[in-house]
Amino acid sequence: MTIAEHPMQQSNALIKVIKQALKQHGLTYQQVAAHLGLTEASVKRMFSQQQFTLARIESICQLMALDFTDLLRLLEQAQWQVTQLTEQQEQQLTEDLTLLVVAVSALNHWTMQDMLQWYQLTPSECLQKLIKLDRLKLIELLPQNRIKLKVAPNFSWRSDGPIQRFFQQQLATDFIHHRFNGEQECLLVLNGMLSVSNNVVFQRKLKRLAHEFNELVQQDSQLPLSQRHGSSVVLALRDWRFGALQRLLRQDNLS
Repeated sequence: MTIAEHPMQQSNALIKVIKQALKQHGLTYQQVAAHLGLTEASVKRMFSQQQFTLARIESICQLMALDFTDLLRLLEQAQWQVTQLTEQQEQQLTEDLTLLVVAVSALNHWTMQDMLQWYQLTPSECLQKLIKLDRLKLIELLPQNRIKLKVAPNFSWRSDGPIQRFFQQQLATDFIHHRFNGEQECLLVLNGMLSVSNNVVFQRKLKRLAHEFNELVQQDSQLPLSQRHGSSVVLALRDWRFGALQRLLRQDNLS
């Protein structure tokens, strides 16, 4: 039986989840085609026409190191959870630092009481920010000011969106200007020469590492706040011809 034989709405949702999972793992149609032993054109047609056998879905899951049950869980979550905010919603967060701090805290499963203990906020101020997050569909504010997240486990900020740009412009310098010598800290600086194909492979590995980080965060989310420690990770890959090194290069080697 193929997915096309199921109700169209469920088919569309499942295909969307598969596409999102592939993107999250840094996988392309070309790589899916190689894994399935098909041409890239055949894979694109398979997605557009939604003609998937269960065997092929399971094979794609194996490529992403997911169980089929994991895919079904993602499908269930995607039907009611937010995976990404709009550009305008992210912009609202960056324009109000307190709102951004409360949002990040809520996304990390902090209670309102946790926020009041850690930040210089009055109960009224904190509640006002939580109400705004409820309107943004990030959370659902329940009785007794309990917080229910409305985001999926694979929730992410927009690529080159307002949140990412805010970090780069406002926080990146403070983040890097640090010795990274604590027990819970690590800084690795790697330099090497990669082919275009292996650069793509390494980018995919970075995205998989980010996925594993999110899974660990989700796994620890039910622990008391006292047993969890805020951790910021920056994963970046770029051409090494920048900064001081750039000044040493011949002009014809800068492109």
